[in-house]
Amino acid sequence: MDAVLANTDTAGAVERVFAVARDRLPGAGKVADARRKAFEAFKRAGLPHRRIEQWKYTDLRALMREVLPLAAAPDSAALERARSALAACAIEDAAKLVLIDGVFAADLSDVAVTGLTVRTLREALEQGGAELLSSNASDAMISLNAALATDGIMVEVADGTALSRAIQIIHVATASRSSTVTRSQVKLGKAAQARLVESFVAAEGAKHYQANDAVIISVGDGAELSQVRLMADSVDAVNVTSAMLTVGAKAKVNVFNMTTGGAVSRFQGFVTLAGEGSQLLVGGVNLLKGAQLGDTTLIVDHAVAECFSREMFRAVVDERAHSVFQGRIIVRPDAQRTDGKMMTRALLLCDAAEADNKPELEIFADDVTCGHGATAGALDDNLLFYLRARGLSEKHAQALLIEAFVGEAIETIADENFRELAMAQAERWLGARS
Repeated sequence: MDAVLANTDTAGAVERVFAVARDRLPGAGKVADARRKAFEAFKRAGLPHRRIEQWKYTDLRALMREVLPLAAAPDSAALERARSALAACAIEDAAKLVLIDGVFAADLSDVAVTGLTVRTLREALEQGGAELLSSNASDAMISLNAALATDGIMVEVADGTALSRAIQIIHVATASRSSTVTRSQVKLGKAAQARLVESFVAAEGAKHYQANDAVIISVGDGAELSQVRLMADSVDAVNVTSAMLTVGAKAKVNVFNMTTGGAVSRFQGFVTLAGEGSQLLVGGVNLLKGAQLGDTTLIVDHAVAECFSREMFRAVVDERAHSVFQGRIIVRPDAQRTDGKMMTRALLLCDAAEADNKPELEIFADDVTCGHGATAGALDDNLLFYLRARGLSEKHAQALLIEAFVGEAIETIADENFRELAMAQAERWLGARS
């Protein structure tokens, strides 16, 4: 099926993609009904566009230009290309769970990990798990994800279990001019501890593809989760990832996102602090150049009392790239003694670069400590002169200052090994710029 131009008949184009894909999607009966309802919710909204406030900077109707069919199941050649891509991004000693073109690759994955239960979304849907496709009708891309999800990873950590190995979910794209739709679920039991890395990479030759991913995470009372997302898709790809987190009482969650790839990308996080005494620390970095658009949108909902949240975001924008940060902290009427703050800073490396920062507070309680801030600017000329005067080239001097700038956000990562991963990806971006 050929791609269909989105700006001529978006709704009809996506409907044809859904009709063609329906027979190969896992699940029947109630699962098929759930898919149909999710697609109807998407049809009512259509692809997000600038007249929708939370999508005003990332108009997918204009930016995607075409709606691509689902990628075919990977063949042996795709598996071999994926192996090469994995060699560059796989983390030593991590339990690797690999999705290739939206399909779980058991031969490349570790499914036997002490304390960890692993299933695929396909298996769960074929067994009638319609509840796994419950759709957030207020967001069209989440509804579309529920309608078209082909596979995903479902992991569960038992109560009181502290995993000794990190979990790495790796999305590898090998096909061109196609789309992947994946949906994963992570459950941490009470007092459990886990470290999670999500990696998005392209195999050699993969280009002009689209990814729509969703991950649903629940963190039990007293549990601890450290999560890092590293997005290094093809420079002409479109990636929309939706993360939905529910955090229990006295739990600790540390989330970090770094975007260096993709022509158009959006990482949208919806976090609900549902148990008293929970703590949330969110960090993020966009490293963008060329004509890239990178959008980070975070909604943190303080639903109960005595919760703590911090958000720190950095963007480095070069050439004609465009970075977006939208952050909203919601404090519900019963969420007294909330402590929530966010700060976003953008570094513009040339006159054509653009950054839109939009922090917001919605406070419905009176005993709270909340705040936000946003800045944008260029590299400090005095610091550049100081470094140049000591023999550094302009690019090297800039790289040192940029590394220090993003390092402040990377330091929010609690796990030392994860910090090194994020810094290594930042250094690769800086090396390519030089």
